[in-house]
Amino acid sequence: MRLPTAIVVAALAIGAGNQAVADTSDKRIALSNNYAGNSWRQAMLRSWDKVTSQAVDKGVVAAADPFTTAENQVTEQAAQIQNLILQGYDAIVINAASPEGLNGAVKEACDAGVTVVSFDGVVTEPCAWRIAVDFKQMGKDEVLYLADKLPDGGNLLEIRGLAGVFVDDEISAGIHEGVAETGKFKIVGSVHGNWAQDVSQKAVAGILPSLPEIAAVVTQGGDGYGAAQAFKAAGRPTPVIVMGNRHDELTWWKEQKDASGYETMSVSIAPGVSTLAFWVAQQVLDGQDVPKDLVVPFLRIDQGNLEANLANTEAGGVANVEYSLEDAKAVIAAAGG
Repeated sequence: MRLPTAIVVAALAIGAGNQAVADTSDKRIALSNNYAGNSWRQAMLRSWDKVTSQAVDKGVVAAADPFTTAENQVTEQAAQIQNLILQGYDAIVINAASPEGLNGAVKEACDAGVTVVSFDGVVTEPCAWRIAVDFKQMGKDEVLYLADKLPDGGNLLEIRGLAGVFVDDEISAGIHEGVAETGKFKIVGSVHGNWAQDVSQKAVAGILPSLPEIAAVVTQGGDGYGAAQAFKAAGRPTPVIVMGNRHDELTWWKEQKDASGYETMSVSIAPGVSTLAFWVAQQVLDGQDVPKDLVVPFLRIDQGNLEANLANTEAGGVANVEYSLEDAKAVIAAAGG
């Protein structure tokens, strides 16, 4: 998948935004982010800053300020949203700690005339907009890939994300659905890796001694490299580990591919989805008709395009796509808006 450069993003966003400049130049948008403790979230925040800074500089909006709460705390994020309402923001873009737990604060925002756009971790409050990938299908696709690669099946180790978060629940549900439908695999262990390499490595190292032979590891992103290190430290054969588009994962994969022909796949939502959420909020503030539910594709990397994607992924970062105003309009149009 070709990744747009920052120059292309800026040119498209500003070139297509002439009408919006007149209508939203005095509007202020806030980002409420529930967690920043892994490389995906850091990349998400960098993408937000890069694209929104350009928009502010060109007068598309007056402000696009990011705020992050500590360690996925629902009550803290709800209080933060209430504070952003009091500060007079016109729109709040949310990566939510809980699909239902923030609904009260989100409804307060809507009742106060604030536009709310949720993404990645979406909310279920009807007044809000939602931008998500089909996380359940993403998890299922991992198992379908493994069923093709490992026709005899085998035991799976599942590494989950942040407990209680919509994304974690959906990806896991897709994995289990794939296991049930293919009938080739058995999940013999499950740990939470919090989408972070260090947490995943420790969790996998803790459970490995109790597990039988593992044919493959199904993951959610940010955990593949940690899993590989845990298997290596335990002196156990390296299974097929599904990766999550992080630079360390892709680098390790390429090293194994070059050394032994190791094969796997990698899949995740692009962290730049935060920039799509920004433009969707801007379009709502501009008075455009935007459907409440928008879907974007996940970014998948396979054996044949590994090198190209790795070359476009910064060290410590995640394979990414950042969105322009034109991109957002296309997503909105595809959803019927």
